Amino acid sequence: MPQIGTDSACYTRCTTPLISIEAAVLKSRLSVAVSALALSAAAFGHGKKDAVDYRQSLMTLIGWNFGVLGDMVKEKTPFNAAEFADRANRVAAMSDQMADGFTKDSMRAESYAKPEIWATWDDFQSKARDFTTQAKLLADIAKANDPIKNKEQFKKVVATCKACHDKYTRD
Repeated sequence: MPQIGTDSACYTRCTTPLISIEAAVLKSRLSVAVSALALSAAAFGHGKKDAVDYRQSLMTLIGWNFGVLGDMVKEKTPFNAAEFADRANRVAAMSDQMADGFTKDSMRAESYAKPEIWATWDDFQSKARDFTTQAKLLADIAKANDPIKNKEQFKKVVATCKACHDKYTRD
């Protein structure tokens, strides 16, 4: 009489779901790594136009998500806690990458970026860090599903955007 769990059919039945889950997790991690590598290559592996494209694409993505958040905060669309949290998480995740697209060789490229960014790099980085800090706080606050606190923090994130854009963006 075979012992329970020792025949090959049992082994296959017992381990196949685990292997499938591990493969899915590995595939997900690999996808994230490839995406990060592609974004890094766009910012650092090519010329100034690629850096400009990188930062403009990043700001477009942030703006896309920010627009939905703003519509909820302004009550143009109904508040949806799950979507608000998801969009806030996206903005927070992208916020860390903001300064990456401002490579020194992209200073003279055609864009809305003023040369003052590179002349006052420490201030620019400080403003980028402020944005990251406030965006991550918004993502944390969004978890609590409190529209009033979300609105207050959203305004703080907007203020960090405005502080940088007012000083470092051409009209």
